[in-house]
Amino acid sequence: MGWMASLSYVAYTLGAIVCALAAIWIARKGDQARSDRTPAIVALALTANWCFAAASFEPGKPIVELTEIARNLAWLFTLFRLFANDGRDETLRVVRPAVAALAFVEVLQFALLLLAYRYAVTGEIAELIFETAALFRVMVAVGALVLLHNLYVGAAASSRLILRWNVAALAGLWAFDLNYFTIGYIVGSVPAELAALRGIAAAVVAVPFALGYTGTSSKLEFRPSRAATFRFLSLLVIGAYFGLMLALARSLDMLTGDLARMTQVGLIIAAGALALIWLPSNRLRGWLRVTAIKHLFKHRYDYRNEWIRFTRTIGSTGFDNTTLQERAVKALADITDSPSGILLVPDDDSGFEIAANWRWPDSDIPARAAPAALGYVLERSELIIDLDEVREGIDHHGEQALVPDWMREDRRAWAAVPLLHFDRLIGLAVLARPVVARKLDWEDFDLLAVVGRQLASYLAEQAGQAALLEAGRFDEFNRRMAFVMHDIKNLSSQMSLLLRNAEKHADKPEFRKDMLVTLRNSTDKLDSLLARLGRYGTPESEKSSQFDLAEAAQKVADRLDKTHPVTMLRAEPVKVEGNREALDQALVHLVQNAVDASEADSAVMIEAYSDGVSGKVTVIDNGCGMSPQFLRNGLFKPFVSSKTGGFGIGAFEARELIRSMGGRLDVQSREGLGSRFTVSLPLKAAASIIGRGRTNRENEVA
Repeated sequence: MGWMASLSYVAYTLGAIVCALAAIWIARKGDQARSDRTPAIVALALTANWCFAAASFEPGKPIVELTEIARNLAWLFTLFRLFANDGRDETLRVVRPAVAALAFVEVLQFALLLLAYRYAVTGEIAELIFETAALFRVMVAVGALVLLHNLYVGAAASSRLILRWNVAALAGLWAFDLNYFTIGYIVGSVPAELAALRGIAAAVVAVPFALGYTGTSSKLEFRPSRAATFRFLSLLVIGAYFGLMLALARSLDMLTGDLARMTQVGLIIAAGALALIWLPSNRLRGWLRVTAIKHLFKHRYDYRNEWIRFTRTIGSTGFDNTTLQERAVKALADITDSPSGILLVPDDDSGFEIAANWRWPDSDIPARAAPAALGYVLERSELIIDLDEVREGIDHHGEQALVPDWMREDRRAWAAVPLLHFDRLIGLAVLARPVVARKLDWEDFDLLAVVGRQLASYLAEQAGQAALLEAGRFDEFNRRMAFVMHDIKNLSSQMSLLLRNAEKHADKPEFRKDMLVTLRNSTDKLDSLLARLGRYGTPESEKSSQFDLAEAAQKVADRLDKTHPVTMLRAEPVKVEGNREALDQALVHLVQNAVDASEADSAVMIEAYSDGVSGKVTVIDNGCGMSPQFLRNGLFKPFVSSKTGGFGIGAFEARELIRSMGGRLDVQSREGLGSRFTVSLPLKAAASIIGRGRTNRENEVA
């Protein structure tokens, strides 16, 4: 124990020196207008005297106990005089009984000291006196902390700036004493290591307490690291938990025999299970974080750390195959501690569709996730939608009637953040509710608005780069097609010349007949291919006509059924308006893709029918299907294919051909189950109405 005695001597000596210097500092530099200045000097001087006695004598000596009682009474009187700040001397009348009661409990230590000196002749009596003294000290510490809380909470805002350092120091003083004597009461004695630390604790408390008396103390700010604060609170909760378990274990000493052993084993199992389930939980960590930010910091966010994390998330190389859209959602969700989020982007039909999701299953979200009118409102108002307010019926800019039902009904949906780039809506991010629920405030709105604009610029830049890359690929594709067309045209001319020569020199009738048939077939094929290749880039509306959709689908099925089973499940006569050749080419692409995705004996099914507004052709397969990510980002992108060696142009060309006729192409697919492609073309009557409306608009513009 020699080293422990040395540590105790050094610690208490340090405490005596620091407390004495702090008293001198307040006497010379302290604010002379404060009525509690003299009690503070006396309290620090008596604390220095107690530290000096503890360093000079062994623990438990009467001189050490007497100086500690004097120290505690001085600090209680200092607390009493702190209530006189803010011009509230009349409140001292209310506080005086509480302080007097605490002082009386502390004075009882004199009687306990006398009993210990005269009557502690046995170990049981000495232990009883020690436990009583420790219990009294616990009572004083708890009462003083309650008074400190009332002092700070009831003070005016200007007085809090003056009192906060003094209150923080005294809270540290009595919090240490509370733990110190609680452990002593539970264990039956105070560990020597903890007793030695009291001197250091006194020194640590004296410094901020003295700073609170300087003229510039109201301008000083305590700015602890958020990470350090969060870890400190976590350790505090864990320490409180194990302290409670220790107290329960101590209380079980009253039991004896098998009941005591069985109860202790059950307590250990229960405590371990609770610690494993509760302490590491996200909800507890979130509660600690929200509590620390709410009560210890002026601002909710550490903007420097948020910006660094945001930049790191967006700038990651995507080693885990996450797209920029998914990283954008994650970056936005991390700011508000949201566990998940989705990104909606404008589609080609003036609505919103899902572009990316981050940990949010989108099985219940419709294909058209939000109406276009909601986007117009968000563009004009730059409103961040608090979905809890929407559910309560609060309306700011007319968004109440436009928020889709799925967003209202899904309680996970918490906030909708518009991503604006040059006042144009690039996307809409929907964030999930944090684990520890809270209400959005002005700081959330400001930060999310700024981050939303930054994300919109990134997404717009990526879209521009993708468009340039696509244009470059199309340019290369067009150059190659020009060469192919040139070669085919030459071949066609040569074959035609050969045909004319053969007709002139038909010496052998049978040979001439066979050659003519062969040449004619070849020429027809080449001319047909040349005509189809020449159609790229030309408007198809000039070749529009009326035809039977079911008949066209049946011919495509008959043609491809020779190489793979293709079944016509439904064929209702439907008259539509469009280009028959373009539709044939689009259906061939869709059916051939379905064939490629299916097993050799798995039939591809086709349906042709009308829903009263449009004619529909559905191509269904039971093949491998496509992932949601590929449906969103790859299916209709040129030169992107899920097939090995695929060119990635068929689905894109089919959609463009159908769009050129005023129709649309919808896709549904599930991995491992198959895909469904639905072609919709306007009926003859609907096409005439659309044509008249388009003509009227053109006349109005003219």
